[in-house]
Amino acid sequence: MADFFNTISGLLWGHILIYLLIAAGVFFTLRLGFIQFTQFPYMIKVMANSRSGAKDGISSFQAFCTSLAARVGTGNMAGVAVALYLGGPGAIFWMWLIALIGMATSFAESALAQLYKTKDDEGNFRGGPAYYMEYGLNKRWMGVLFSLCLILAFGLVFNAVQANSIAAAFEVAFDVPKYVMGLLLVCGSAFIIFGGLKTIARFAELAVPFMAIAYLLLAIVVCVMNASQLPDVFMLIINSALGFEQAAGGAVGYAVMQAMIQGIKRGLFSNEAGMGSAANAAASATPNPNHPASQGYVQMLGVFVDTIVICSATAALILLSNQLVPESGVTGIQLTQAALVEHVGDWGAIFVAIAILFFAFTSIVANYSYAETNLLFLEHNHPKGLFIFRACVLAMVMFGAVGELGLIWTLADISMGLMAIVNVVALFMLSGIVIWLAKDYRAQLKQGKTPVFDPSQKPEVLKTLPKGIWHK
Repeated sequence: MADFFNTISGLLWGHILIYLLIAAGVFFTLRLGFIQFTQFPYMIKVMANSRSGAKDGISSFQAFCTSLAARVGTGNMAGVAVALYLGGPGAIFWMWLIALIGMATSFAESALAQLYKTKDDEGNFRGGPAYYMEYGLNKRWMGVLFSLCLILAFGLVFNAVQANSIAAAFEVAFDVPKYVMGLLLVCGSAFIIFGGLKTIARFAELAVPFMAIAYLLLAIVVCVMNASQLPDVFMLIINSALGFEQAAGGAVGYAVMQAMIQGIKRGLFSNEAGMGSAANAAASATPNPNHPASQGYVQMLGVFVDTIVICSATAALILLSNQLVPESGVTGIQLTQAALVEHVGDWGAIFVAIAILFFAFTSIVANYSYAETNLLFLEHNHPKGLFIFRACVLAMVMFGAVGELGLIWTLADISMGLMAIVNVVALFMLSGIVIWLAKDYRAQLKQGKTPVFDPSQKPEVLKTLPKGIWHK
């Protein structure tokens, strides 16, 4: 069974997704005028005002923290270690590249999610790729397919991955049996996910900034301690990515391809650009300024923080140590722990265990919120079905805590790949609307106005929007 799933994963990532995701990133980067670079200062400005404006739903900052909670998790600590172990230092270069071009893709999916959002029976905004597939493309079947993939990926498989890393880290640091950690995670997850979308958003708003700042501060300390080695580490990443390190061995093509595949896989798993997941959080916000494109700016910054900042911190911790030894078999969260122990002593393993607890636990509850939104898309308001689904999510958390890492990662790769294919196809089909939203927003900025969305300017779009959201 493991061989079968590995074959499927290799087909998706080696022959389809790499090219599709790069094509999407390049396409939106060009069509949006290199928005992630030219508008980077403005992204910061929008973020600074993101805590206000939430008369309905949640604030842009809460949506940002919810999406960052899902992004910043196992992929940033265990995933980077796996990419280095399987793809070598060059994998980090490809993680950077997929993040930089993926920021434009993230803008597209987040703006569309805001445009086509709806309200549930409790007054919460809901939306995401499934919704813009149904309303924007008039293809509900496509939204159903995406929702099923997302529910499998985020509601079930990814939560097993997060639980697996937490349990493994606590077993190394505190000798806590994995089943004990699994039970504790189930109890903590149940307390939050049964509280609903706003409880998840409030939890993410408090936990995410704290955990990210603490981890980055320690990484900065380690980099300062090893400042003289940083230029060599940077050149090692570039040389390995382009094949210079492997040239003498005659295996340049294979080594570069492995670095590319692992870097893009783990980069996408971490920042989720183009996957369509963070768009579910983007749709739940009341944007400030009140325009769908403003959420595109906020979510672009999320991709940058996740990969360019936090993933790079983990890569630096590992590459500045002597722990990356492929023959050792040490990978995943154990590799990150071993690297930090080398830098700061035995308490480094404890710090990583606590950090991954924060990172991965917030990912579990944010992942669940994505899955809940798509479950509501499939069956609208069905309390019994929602209760059964929550029980299944908690069961997968327990399974992940005691399960085998390799097969779980492979299942995550497959489900993530299927999601991304469906979403990117929809993004290409709706690209004209994305470009119109971006141009309308920037035109108002140039006129010195605070952008406000007026869909009546484009009647063919207005008639496709869900009633009662953007209509005056």
